[in-house]
Amino acid sequence: MLTIWGRTSSSNVMKVLWLCDELGVTYDRIDAGGAFGRTRDPDYLAKNPNALVPTIEEEDGFTLWESNTILRYLCNTRPGGAALYPAAPRERAEVERWMDWQLSRVTGPMTTLFFTYVRTPEEDRDLAAAARARDAAEELWGILDARLAGREFIAGAAFTIADIALGIQAHRWFNLPVARAERKNLRGWYERLGQRPAYRRHVMVPMA
Repeated sequence: MLTIWGRTSSSNVMKVLWLCDELGVTYDRIDAGGAFGRTRDPDYLAKNPNALVPTIEEEDGFTLWESNTILRYLCNTRPGGAALYPAAPRERAEVERWMDWQLSRVTGPMTTLFFTYVRTPEEDRDLAAAARARDAAEELWGILDARLAGREFIAGAAFTIADIALGIQAHRWFNLPVARAERKNLRGWYERLGQRPAYRRHVMVPMA
């Protein structure tokens, strides 16, 4: 039995829950992070010294943190994972490139937007910073829109963990109260993700 430490409102925890449902992985989940605390407790810090979520724990005591690394690990260790994380070097590199891009480029401006409009009281919002983040995010989503031209999913015809890594932020982009250019490729991809039960269950939920 896999144990997942983390609250369901965390975007990074959502990635892991979504993948587990796609693969049919059975797990226990323990609330941690945010209002639930726990991440500064000594036993949790022994698992994840960053005091962040998610962390996964196998029955034999093996623990792992960093959400995109967890996605790769689960695909490598669970039945069906190879379909979402191809082994061929170039196909795998395509998947990993977009997963790294999510971390290095998309997460920054999207986190600013999310915290501004969801977790910060209106009177305390830094709207200038939010405007800069919106402009940066708009440019980045334009890059993905161009990538999706003629493709069903980010890596091509098949759904992969690259779609999971970016699909969380896409839901936020389409539902935060910001101006967005109409991008038909991006919108079509988002709508295809919305047809997946695991995406609806874990990602298409009220933002909190």
